[in-house]
Amino acid sequence: MQYDAVLLDFDGVVVETPSSRRLSDALSRTYEQFDRSGPAAETLQELTCGDFESIADRCRTLDIDTDVFCTRAARELIRTQLAEIERGLRSVYDDVSVVRSLELPLGIVSDNHPTVVTNVLDRFGLRSLFETVYGCALTPDGLARRKPDPTNIEAAMDTLEAESALYVGDRSVDVRAADNAGIDSVLLSRSASSDESADDALDVTPTYHSSSLAALPALLE
Repeated sequence: MQYDAVLLDFDGVVVETPSSRRLSDALSRTYEQFDRSGPAAETLQELTCGDFESIADRCRTLDIDTDVFCTRAARELIRTQLAEIERGLRSVYDDVSVVRSLELPLGIVSDNHPTVVTNVLDRFGLRSLFETVYGCALTPDGLARRKPDPTNIEAAMDTLEAESALYVGDRSVDVRAADNAGIDSVLLSRSASSDESADDALDVTPTYHSSSLAALPALLE
């Protein structure tokens, strides 16, 4: 298969995944700003799934303005993740270096906040490698674009003027998003504990399995 672009997920593919505990703590601090104690773990799951309606219902129950909550939550989540990077708690994977050798146009399509993605790419000197970067803001539209919705993948392909792209992700939802966009996918499983059963769980099979980005050049030949 000939491809005219490569799109990569961000967390778990380019950079190590953020700590769920620290993200939950960030949401706990957000609730505290409203003098409330909220179910931070459940809220994090709702954000991860793009379930804006559940977040809005929770805010109504707690008598919190949803837009204000999402704005403050985004601020805390961004600050927490950038602090992880600065403290050396998260870093880019060594095999990301292979991306520099790829001759096709490159893009990032992530469910993380675009501010986090662009700042981390800048921090590690990777921003210039990617012609387009798509993330998901903590807004109704941004949450609706979370994978498996293919909107951001399709938008990135339009930006790159690509008709056939390869999407690299590390989760089952990445495979589903690529499938929904009508493109091939690579399921990156960096360890035995990775999402090995993604194709069984979602009844969709990735085009390729790989344990490292180092395999990309061979897949693109």
